Amino acid sequence: MNFQLRRGFSSLYMPQGPLLNQSGTHINSLYTSGGELCRPYSQLKFYRRRLLCMKFANSLQAQKALHNFSFSGATSNVLPIIAAPRLYCNPVVCGSIFKWPNLSPSVNNGRCYSHFLKSQTFKKDGVFSNEKHGDISVFRREGNLYTKGKLPKSLAARSKKSADDSVSNSKDNETIAETQQPTSKQDDNGQGQGKLSRSKKNTKKQKSVASSVDNNTLVGGSGVSASKTKVNLRGSKKEKSPGSSASSKRASNKKSESSSEQMKANSVEMQGQAVKVTLNSLKRSNLKPLYPPSGKSVLVVESITKAKVIQGYLGDMYEVLPSYGHVRDLAARSGSVRPDEDFSMVWEVPSPAWTHLKSISVALSSAENLILASDPDCEGEAISWHIIEMLHQQDSLHDNITIARVVFHEITESSIKTALQSPREIDTNLVHAYLARRALDYLIGFNISPLLWRKLPGCQSAGRVQSVALSLICDREMEIDEFKAEEYWTVEVYFNGSLAGPPVKTVPFKSNLTHFASNKINKLSISSHIQSRDVKEKISSSNFKVMGSKSNKMRRSPPTPYITSTLQQDAANKLHFNATYTMKLAQKLYEGVQLSDDNAVGLITYMRTDGLHISDEAVREINSLIVERYGPDFVSKTGRKYFKKVKNVQEAHEAIRPTDIQRLPSMLNGVLDEDSLKLYTLIWSRAVACQMEPAIFSQIQVEIRSTDESIGLSSSCSMNDFLGYQAVFKDPETVVLKSEEKEETENGHAERFEILNSLKAGDHLILSVVELALHFTEPPPRYTEGSLVKKLEELGIGRPSTYASTLKVLKDRNYISLKGRLFHPEFRGRMVSAFLSHHFTEVTDYGFTADMETELDNVSAGLTEWKGLLKDYWARFSLYCERAANLQIRQVEKMLEKTFGNILFAAIPDKSRSCPSCSEGTLAFKASRYGAGYFIGCDQHPRCKYIAKTLYGEEEEEDAPQNSTTIEEPKLLGLHPVSNEKILLKKGPYGSYIQLGEDRKGYIPKRASTAQLKDAELITLGDAIELLRYPITLGKHPKDGQPVVLKLSKVGFTIRHGRNIASVPKNVTPADVAMEKALDLLSGKDVRRSGRPKGKGKAPETMEVL
Repeated sequence: MNFQLRRGFSSLYMPQGPLLNQSGTHINSLYTSGGELCRPYSQLKFYRRRLLCMKFANSLQAQKALHNFSFSGATSNVLPIIAAPRLYCNPVVCGSIFKWPNLSPSVNNGRCYSHFLKSQTFKKDGVFSNEKHGDISVFRREGNLYTKGKLPKSLAARSKKSADDSVSNSKDNETIAETQQPTSKQDDNGQGQGKLSRSKKNTKKQKSVASSVDNNTLVGGSGVSASKTKVNLRGSKKEKSPGSSASSKRASNKKSESSSEQMKANSVEMQGQAVKVTLNSLKRSNLKPLYPPSGKSVLVVESITKAKVIQGYLGDMYEVLPSYGHVRDLAARSGSVRPDEDFSMVWEVPSPAWTHLKSISVALSSAENLILASDPDCEGEAISWHIIEMLHQQDSLHDNITIARVVFHEITESSIKTALQSPREIDTNLVHAYLARRALDYLIGFNISPLLWRKLPGCQSAGRVQSVALSLICDREMEIDEFKAEEYWTVEVYFNGSLAGPPVKTVPFKSNLTHFASNKINKLSISSHIQSRDVKEKISSSNFKVMGSKSNKMRRSPPTPYITSTLQQDAANKLHFNATYTMKLAQKLYEGVQLSDDNAVGLITYMRTDGLHISDEAVREINSLIVERYGPDFVSKTGRKYFKKVKNVQEAHEAIRPTDIQRLPSMLNGVLDEDSLKLYTLIWSRAVACQMEPAIFSQIQVEIRSTDESIGLSSSCSMNDFLGYQAVFKDPETVVLKSEEKEETENGHAERFEILNSLKAGDHLILSVVELALHFTEPPPRYTEGSLVKKLEELGIGRPSTYASTLKVLKDRNYISLKGRLFHPEFRGRMVSAFLSHHFTEVTDYGFTADMETELDNVSAGLTEWKGLLKDYWARFSLYCERAANLQIRQVEKMLEKTFGNILFAAIPDKSRSCPSCSEGTLAFKASRYGAGYFIGCDQHPRCKYIAKTLYGEEEEEDAPQNSTTIEEPKLLGLHPVSNEKILLKKGPYGSYIQLGEDRKGYIPKRASTAQLKDAELITLGDAIELLRYPITLGKHPKDGQPVVLKLSKVGFTIRHGRNIASVPKNVTPADVAMEKALDLLSGKDVRRSGRPKGKGKAPETMEVL
């Protein structure tokens, strides 16, 4: 059992011996209100008449606990206070102070009874029943059964005597909740009010902020406010019980004195006093329009840029202040989300946030309205909620202040003023979704990451979405590893066509082989050079005629307007921007820029959206521009409306578009930097195109047969009849988006279309040329940023607004790398992904993660209870953690060795895996205990100390391949001119290398490292042939008969003799290095010796591998 101390009782003195309940169950731990664990009971001394304060969810739990607790080994009296949160129960019940009877351990086994319980009955089914309260569900722990408990006569009389001495008649529950040292007595009904003694102020700076959230109410802590505060967003009203005592009033007056001291602290403990915020997400409140202004208002936004722009729109009656993002966040340490305490959370307030909150508090002192205008999404709703919680904690919300939430999707004067005319309350469903998402991410990350540190040294973290994204990249890499390339040939046949003159013009047109020997041709039908030559000879000796043609019209619809994910994809594909950079530029365009006329304005609508619709007013403006710029034929006749089935209707915002479509990209030259202008142009062109008519094409296809009809060919071509939406992309305004790739000229395309259109059935054709082309099947492509974002969106994993940060984390952790525009998994990332796939299947399961995302969307829609979702997931996930914690590192190594054995040992020449040092052991995969990566070593360690090179360790040999962890498919560079064997470019765990010939059993192909090349992907056949020439044995050294070898390293050519290495000067070509020159270099001053430096003990043997 875990119980929590009320605020102020950080010191607890208990009787010696364990604390038990009636069934003999130990109470495992006792927490202070800040979540700090008290000292073990065995270490606590017992003092007479000390205080024990326990916090329960309601008074009935308090009664049950009091009824069933017993102290073994107690030697004197203990006075407890049973205090429940005032927001959940009857203040009369909660206001009761239960006094322990003067019992000794010998009396009734130390069992404590309260006179308040003498007539209560506890049922076995966990329901408490009496005439006053009816049937009320009560708390049950560990299946304990509670029976009827009556106060013994002797104790009842003693309790009655204590009640007769009671002199208080107040029922002020707020004062009781503040009580630090109660000294009063009670009457028979437990409704007495005793004297209160306030303890000294706690001026120690706390680092944690704890807050709990109920399903129907958001409960945050108030470490400063002492009296009960109930806040409705239409106005703040402090309610006090009618019978408030003088001491309660004095306590209330002291709050303002302590608030300034609390603001100076970096963080504050918030679990003590509860503050209830009434928030309604199902109906719009009766808030009055806030524009035109009727009094001074404080409007809070997230950034200083946005604040400056909006301040210019609203004037002096509004003070616009920035919060600079979140004012508090989950503490980045263990225990910040507590499943055992109903998923309470520990919040941390960064130091700068206190300064920002103080500015808001000062402004609110003379304001009538607090307007929260954070971003219109789940995260923005949470920021507003955090601000309210913190302002309540500082007691900065005076009586009758109106608190309102407004949202806008673009930063323009009209949009801001319209939003102020439609204020609403904070949406609790969105806040719950935020809390659920944060709790899930925290629980997964902070439970898996420590396991990774211990089981996979060097691996740093895992996360709910990042682990699935990593799994996608690693699974694709595994497909590439297992892919086997197949050879195939294509045949292209060119015929001469004639264009009517004068003069008559002959133009060749291409056709593709579709049938041969009366059989349909597919991609792999022609699989060898011999087959392709036979096909070519047959075609060259045949005559061909036109069998027929068909033509049709095609309509190509315009693209949909941008949402977050499609903007990231297009920016990656067309502009080569990564997702993080794209969102950074979009944020700047949204928040506002200073135009040439000195006016600041937001250029695009909110960029974190998954909604496709565009407002009717914006559509009218776009249509007007289309008519003006392209003509009335280009405007959509039906009026295009785009809809997407959005699970989270609260976040179904408008699509991304310019705030003013008449603001052409050319108008922003000199205002925006080059990249910002490109992104704005991309958004502008897409917004215009989506409201235009489809492009119309004429397509023609001609079927060609040999005279014996054994060979079939097909030729097709299309021609644009009406540009439609494509007119936008030919507009000079979008010139920055033009592709640099060469395209077929329109003239050549038109000629080919004209020739095919002129052909008729039965026309004989003149063969021009037959071309053969060799191809190899290709593995699935690696992900680019655009394609990965698209895949995540298709699978329903994560939110588009989080994709950029997810990919950044993976790159920062060195789990993946971006080479060119392709994601390559580092071996460290592959190890993490394999570990999670084996031991945390739900974390990397695409379907499960997508379902979890759906559940989170259901929370934001009010369809799923957020704590229930967390409880269900935690029940399963905690079992995974327990099993993984019991794994031995060697078990993890064996799993990784089995998974990646073909990769890890691919570079060992004979792949026998026998230890080359002791010949008895077997080479095995081992993780470094110092976080350096992994290495391949002998399993007879420590008797045999042989190791291969570590992945991240220092290279012994100058010509050793560069460290690399990616394993690519073999790339055929061509055939060797002498041996006619294939020359392949491969990648192993230690870098790229060239291989001559295929892998065959019992045959070791010749290999050469490409470490000296800057980019192995650009290697040519000539380069590969040159690399395969080395090493060259020049002869034997005259002194010892050992070979003298000319080798190629990553820094140039070297001469090797035993362990002696001499570099070949850069001005000396390899052809000039003969035996005589080599001996001169080996006898020079610059000779060095290879191998590990001498140290204590014998250095382990090493093996050089490619």
